[in-house]
Amino acid sequence: MTKNKKTAAKSEKELEKLKAEVARELDLEDDIKKRGWENLTARETGKIGGHMVKKMMRLAKEDKQKKES
Repeated sequence: MTKNKKTAAKSEKELEKLKAEVARELDLEDDIKKRGWENLTARETGKIGGHMVKKMMRLAKEDKQKKES
């Protein structure tokens, strides 16, 4: 496996972890267990995706501030 593939696999795992974390925070975990990820509504998946982006932006901002100080 090349370095890029390893990095991509790691990134994908991190995104899956973040997605599960956000779903838990939004109280969608039970729905996901019952129906599965593929059967969520567009509204539910959009909500998860939107919160993921907000969280990633916040984490990037915090990381940037740490590097600057």
